[in-house]
Amino acid sequence: MPDAAGRGARVARGLVVLLPAGLMLLLGAWGIRRQDAIWRDEAVTLDMAHRGPADLWATLLHVDVVHGLYYALMHLWFAGYDATLRGAFGDAVGLRLPSVAAMTVAAVGVALLGERLVGRRAGLCAGCTFALIPVVQQYAQEGRSYATVCALVVWASYLLVLAAAGPRRGLWLGYTVLMLVACLLHEFASLALPAHGAAVILARLPRRVLRAWLLCAVTTLAGLAPLAVFSTRQSAQISWLMWPDPVQLLTFAVLAVLGVACARVRVRSRGPIGLRALGVPLLLLPTLLLLLLSHVEPAYVDRYVLYYVVGFALLAGAALARLLRPAGESGQTRGRRLRWAVTAGLVPVVLLPVNVHLRSPDSRVDDVTAIAHALREVAEPGDGLLFMPSRRRIWRATLPHEFRGLHDLALAKSPSASHTLYGTERSGDAIRDRMLAARRIIVAGDPDGQPVDDNDQEIAKRSTLHSAFTICRTVQVRGARITVYGRPGACGGGG
Repeated sequence: MPDAAGRGARVARGLVVLLPAGLMLLLGAWGIRRQDAIWRDEAVTLDMAHRGPADLWATLLHVDVVHGLYYALMHLWFAGYDATLRGAFGDAVGLRLPSVAAMTVAAVGVALLGERLVGRRAGLCAGCTFALIPVVQQYAQEGRSYATVCALVVWASYLLVLAAAGPRRGLWLGYTVLMLVACLLHEFASLALPAHGAAVILARLPRRVLRAWLLCAVTTLAGLAPLAVFSTRQSAQISWLMWPDPVQLLTFAVLAVLGVACARVRVRSRGPIGLRALGVPLLLLPTLLLLLLSHVEPAYVDRYVLYYVVGFALLAGAALARLLRPAGESGQTRGRRLRWAVTAGLVPVVLLPVNVHLRSPDSRVDDVTAIAHALREVAEPGDGLLFMPSRRRIWRATLPHEFRGLHDLALAKSPSASHTLYGTERSGDAIRDRMLAARRIIVAGDPDGQPVDDNDQEIAKRSTLHSAFTICRTVQVRGARITVYGRPGACGGGG
């Protein structure tokens, strides 16, 4: 009998881990290719991950140092992937597989965290809730660092809960290492530290625990400090950020309201750090602090603090487990439980159109693959080529062969030769002279409604096209407009 009970406990514990992991892996693999569409940030990852260590290091000294560790890890990953799997699956899958794996690990961590805070049923519900959140599925299929950062914060939170229950140096060391790596992957992972500090304070833990956490937090920030100081030299990279996107703000607002409502459901916590003490700060503080920072300098993008959804998953999972718990009371109780079960079952159905959209090329701001194909369809050998603005030169990183035979009229040094993301361009006068020597020019530019750059190079491009060329043809692609310009009389043939 004891053996049977032990096996049952092991099976139950296994389900807490396996069901969320299996669900997240399934959702991560579903539509991972996205019709081989790659958007501009993923194109940057692909480009940087395929640069040699020396070239990568030289580039990071000029730009994107905040993502340097991630690019280095992806360089190691692609060294093996390109040799074994790229021929069968292509670049898109290779870019996203690490994020799928990271989100799967995060789902397991959320489940174990929920189990530790409340119980097995709460852990199972929390892990599955986490996997079903659309924004989690979005970044599980993105070749960027955000899924990995989320996983590291989840497991750091788990070690924090364990250390609070039974302080051991190994747990605090593990917590520090995970948080430091998360911060080195993305600096705004440091905003999880105030949430963890709030959890320690709200739980009214002994002073020795608070001192231990403070030492870990200070160590983490000290380790991050050199990168943070150096990266301020490259702050112009996020100059494109304006006021937060309304859709992203609405997503946070909805999850925050639902999470706070779930926190009002009575649940019994099992450890010194309670569910509310950790879940509510983790849900609210990182985003609110980032929004506060954005009043000084625009910096808010939801993916920078993606791990806030962990707080929601914990609170919602515990509330759902409480409302669905077995009870042998009145028919009214059973009816209420049935209504909650039906409601919970309908949520994935309601979210299905959103999840289907996330797996389409239209779900991202642009489609580098489609842009390259569209440009090849309208171009003729010997045509001039312009990117407007110059940072859109990243569009050629994934399919460079589609741009063969075209002359990049503005380019002075290629991205790799100049150790930059987009290359360096000639002076405005030099660009104008080269444009006037061309018969036809293909312009790969932003769609209507986007702000235009006002540097000499972009002004020279616009003014010369307006005064000396006519529009032959325009093709709209997701996130871009491909326009064929010709000198008078040059629009009649081809293209």
